[in-house]
Amino acid sequence: MLFDFDGPLADLFARRPAARIAEALRARTVDLDLQPEELNGVSDPLRVLQITAKRDASGRLTSELEGLLAQEEVLAAATALPTPHARRLVHSLAESGRKVAITTNNSAAAATAYLHRRGLSRYFGAHVYGRAADLGLLKPDPHCLTRAMACTGEPPESCLMIGDSPSDLLAAESAGVAFLGFARDERKALSLRQAGARHVVASLEHLSVVAVPV
Repeated sequence: MLFDFDGPLADLFARRPAARIAEALRARTVDLDLQPEELNGVSDPLRVLQITAKRDASGRLTSELEGLLAQEEVLAAATALPTPHARRLVHSLAESGRKVAITTNNSAAAATAYLHRRGLSRYFGAHVYGRAADLGLLKPDPHCLTRAMACTGEPPESCLMIGDSPSDLLAAESAGVAFLGFARDERKALSLRQAGARHVVASLEHLSVVAVPV
């Protein structure tokens, strides 16, 4: 089972709003004389990073912003709220002998810190595949999924990804992996369905039941 991190497992920015982090990153681009118009009003820190990377020929600013974002994500992980029923699902999967991994556009350090704080590290072990240095490998590129499958030894046809965004869906499709959408609200659900998701759930509550083989 391949889990996206922010959403299916945790509300990473519940108490450390992503919009404020994005604002801090945008401010840094002003300090360094790079303020593409596309950054105005962008509230997703990952989008700030991606847009900056397209304009930053040297890569110096992008690298600096990625480091700042990674630090903020680790801080956010310290106050992140668990997604209801996620722990039970992970436990049920592990107890039934299934392998679990995280495939996320967030930093691996943030996901690892959250797992440690919540006592989930033993289920995932080293199978946390986060943001690569090459931002072109962020989902919807399937890079983190293919890394996870290579390291766990699982073929695509035996895997399922749980994600909450169209980029998760596209990455799963590119990797040949089945996809289950998770949507906390109707806006998220609509976004996933419009992207082509066939199956979307609003809660993980009942998944732990079907996770255990008969």
